[in-house]
Parts: sequence; C-alpha cells; structure tokens
Amino acid sequence: MKLDPTRRRVLELIAHRDPPTDLKKASIACGKNHAYLHQFVHRGTPRKLPEDVRHLLAGHLGVDESELRDSAPPRVVSSGARQASEMTTRRAVTYARALTIDNDPAVAAVPEVHIIASAGGGSLMDQEQRGENWYFPVSWLHHELHADADNLRIISIDGDSMEPILEAGDKILVDTSRKAPSPPGIFVLFDGMGLVAKQLEPVPNTEPARVLIRSANARYQDYERTVDEVSIIGRVVWFARRV
Repeated sequence: MKLDPTRRRVLELIAHRDPPTDLKKASIACGKNHAYLHQFVHRGTPRKLPEDVRHLLAGHLGVDESELRDSAPPRVVSSGARQASEMTTRRAVTYARALTIDNDPAVAAVPEVHIIASAGGGSLMDQEQRGENWYFPVSWLHHELHADADNLRIISIDGDSMEPILEAGDKILVDTSRKAPSPPGIFVLFDGMGLVAKQLEPVPNTEPARVLIRSANARYQDYERTVDEVSIIGRVVWFARRV
C-alpha cells in the first residue's frame, strides 16, 4: 500500500518521539486496541483518523493535531497574530506532555524485572528493572486477570522444565499478591536451590504443610518442600511468546 502524507507523517513522528514509542503504544494511548494504527497505516482502515483519535494521537506525539489532518494546507499566520499562535502552540505542547502513555489513566505500566534470590535461604527477593515497561489496558487487567497493576511484574523464562506450557524466552506476567498455591497453578518461587517457575499444589494432610512442585517437562522429576522451605514470589497469570 502506497502511504499518503498523513500516514507517512504518523510513522515519522513515532520514529522520532522522545521518549520512544511505537504503533502499538500509540494505539493504546488513543484508547484503541494495539493493532489500530498498524491497520490505519498499512491497510488503510480507517481511511481517515476520527477527530477524537487525531487529538489523542497528536497529544501522545507532542504535535498540533493539524499535522495529522488529511491534506492539511500550511497555515499562514500574520505578524499581528504570531504571538497568539505561539501561545497556542505552547499550550498544545504542554497538553501533549500531559497525555503521554505513562500517565494515561486507561493504561497501566508493568515493569519487566530481573529477580535475584538473596543469600540466606531466599527469605528476601531483590528486583532490578530490566528493559522498558509493558503497557496494558487497566480494564483488561481488572476484568480478565482480576489483577492490580501495582502487584504485577514481567519476568523472562529461562530453561525447558516447563515445556511445552512455557518455553525459554517467554515473558510471564506474575501477580505478586497471589502467593497461596490453592488452587494449584504455575508460580515463580525460590525452592531453596534457585529461582524457578513450576506448577505448585498443596499436599493434603501433611504436618508441617508441604507443597508438590511439578515440571511440565517429563524429563524432570516432581519433588516436595515444606511451605517454610520455599519463598513464593507470585502466580503466573499470563504469558507472551515470540512467533
């Protein structure tokens, strides 16, 4: 598809935005699904950006909305009106900064972290920011995952013990407020030897209470630990995988 000036301008503004953005983040900032602007730019749908989307996108990109109008003619400003025009431009830029995706109330930022088990049996867990934030619609987090963004972290999977459910390189969304292995599920935990993602379920009628730690990959054996021997970081509630 041959791109018209408006679509080329959208791509140019996204490529040069600071802080960085992309079509997916910009779509979400406009209150649309993540593929909205990709379809607009590369498939021609919709043919023109609706006015409300144009204003939100201009705010996200830090430009006047007139730059995103189809075949918008250049505006000629007389010398007598120049001061008023400059004031309007400054207000538009200020408004744009206020509408960045990081403070959009409809979108929540979830950090990708590298979690390191500390010495002393893993009683403490240190988290280091790793990469950029991931952005999710707040309504989706609440209604689909029943989760609060403040409790969520993105972690990378390493190893093959949970194949085929989880593979090395997968990104998992961990709810750190959900640490009880009931009902059974997949959790990130420190098992006394290392940080792992495993299927956990309580072992009934045990004293002290024990948990069964399972791998999805049949090459790895199941094992048990007492509740005091493990430190559960949280329950895995979602994952992403590169195709």
